[in-house]
Amino acid sequence: MPRHKFTVMNKGALVAAAGVLAVATGAGVMATAGAAEPQKATGPVPKIVVGTVFAPVSLAPYAQAVTYNTDLVPVGARVQVKEELRRSGGTRIELRVRDLGENRVYGAHVHTKPCGKLPADAGPHYQDKPDPVQPSVDPEFANPRNEVWLDLTTNKDGSARSIATVDWRFREGGARSVVLHEMATSTHEGHAGTAGARLACVNVPFM
Repeated sequence: MPRHKFTVMNKGALVAAAGVLAVATGAGVMATAGAAEPQKATGPVPKIVVGTVFAPVSLAPYAQAVTYNTDLVPVGARVQVKEELRRSGGTRIELRVRDLGENRVYGAHVHTKPCGKLPADAGPHYQDKPDPVQPSVDPEFANPRNEVWLDLTTNKDGSARSIATVDWRFREGGARSVVLHEMATSTHEGHAGTAGARLACVNVPFM
């Protein structure tokens, strides 16, 4: 993914381009998903791909992705999220980033609501089996089998890739974004699923 410059002059064009990409991809996915039902197991699997750049938070909720911390997730840094429904009934999610902070760990999870001007607007982590106690920090519920964890470690170019595979599929309308956090996701009792401050968010119309 090439590096992009993001200036005041090209903000509108960049956000518009990102939105077109997301809409065009979504339309293709809908057609694929609709056609996939009568197909045999050998046919294509439904998938969705959102590729965009992080915009200033002032452009929320119109931007496909926004950054809340421009030091660790610069404006113009690139992100791609791919969701693929597996024939086994599970889901595969892939996260790619570029131009983030170099040689550092970022936590990342699928969240329940769209990105907004405030980091908290994206809501809690999506859980296949919801924890009756919120915020969820019980490892019985806050774990990579019940949630989608996409932690990644960048290289010297600020690039990284992570993949999460779960045995279930999202409830309709239940998952709407991927949030990047400032540190690796914790797994111990009382802190399970936490990963520090929310740095950035990308809207994804998960199937």
